[in-house]
Amino acid sequence: MRTETLEILNAERAARRATILVTDLAEGSQRLVREAEIAADPLAEVLRKHLASGKSGLVEIDGRQTFLTVQVPPVRLVVIGAVHISQAMAPMVAGLDLALTVIDPRTAFASPDRFPGVELVAEWPDAALGGRVPPLDRYCALAALTHDPKIDDPALKAALTAECFYVGALGSRKTHAARTARLAEAGFSPEQIGRIRAPIGLAIGAVSPAEIALAVLAEIVAALRRVPRPEVA
Repeated sequence: MRTETLEILNAERAARRATILVTDLAEGSQRLVREAEIAADPLAEVLRKHLASGKSGLVEIDGRQTFLTVQVPPVRLVVIGAVHISQAMAPMVAGLDLALTVIDPRTAFASPDRFPGVELVAEWPDAALGGRVPPLDRYCALAALTHDPKIDDPALKAALTAECFYVGALGSRKTHAARTARLAEAGFSPEQIGRIRAPIGLAIGAVSPAEIALAVLAEIVAALRRVPRPEVA
């Protein structure tokens, strides 16, 4: 690998941006494709597929063996609310290769006893994000679960501004309508607000905290892998 290519790879990794290194195995030639460049690349379709899976692999292109080395930033899941749903979610996340952080300023909820082994931040989201918790970005998912606008809204604003790949919020359609009005008043466009998954989670008829946690994580994985969300009647 050329020094210049390695330097670009390292810079993109540090900036939490995805890249794909395309190597022609017969010639040994290499070229680096940044995520923002994929749409205009001749191999756009196959590059998108590998980027969505996050997996490197061998492909045949025009009869030539080509290896695609995919570099994707570690995916972070930030949950707002140390509630029963997030408690149920924590052990499930461990098997999904997601880095979990739970934020809740209410110390009665955000106690290590309730979330053993989880990164727990007992601060208001607007203070925690960019402080003790690294800033959100496009490789972050955010799930707002408190039902309290004073806690959820600042986190949702940060997630929409950062263009997180997934933004979800707990609450009924009536609750979300009020949330939509607040976000619109704060200057967010209908397109931005429309990115919020609400009601949160896939429609599997979830009732218990564990079932809701499962529905939310399934929706996050679908968003990460770019699977279209089914229409809800």
